[in-house]
Amino acid sequence: MDRTAALLKIRSVADYQFGKDVGKVLFPESVEIACSRRTGRIRYVYLDGKRLATLRPTDGSFSLSIEGARRLIDGLRTAPMWVKVEKEAAPFVMKGRSVFAKHVTDADEEIRPQEEVIVLDNEGEVIAVGVAILTGKEMKVFKRGVAVKVRRGVAEES
Repeated sequence: MDRTAALLKIRSVADYQFGKDVGKVLFPESVEIACSRRTGRIRYVYLDGKRLATLRPTDGSFSLSIEGARRLIDGLRTAPMWVKVEKEAAPFVMKGRSVFAKHVTDADEEIRPQEEVIVLDNEGEVIAVGVAILTGKEMKVFKRGVAVKVRRGVAEES
């Protein structure tokens, strides 16, 4: 696959997964696209040596890295798929612990279960990335149970 086609593909997947025009913000022209040696399919996307996202072979969607989440939050006026947590819960979430519904202060109401989400502290800083267990509306009203299964927290990035 040539570079132009690969860039179009990853931007299209990002637009579908996160919303219109997200692909251009997340993946500028200068990204490096790494393919699987065995299958030749797109696997990782890097910018300046830092991984932004991994294209999952199971469902064809992206799992974001902390760096990719920061690009989305910083680059868009209204970033998609975000969850804000209480100040008391933030240190635990940063270490990769799950987000419980009782600690959610606000969430994007468009979130559906099994979607990729960005976890923010109350100041709007990225503290983790993970997968939603509840819908955005449920996260805001439920007081029990796991809202987000965190894949990686900022304290784990090193």
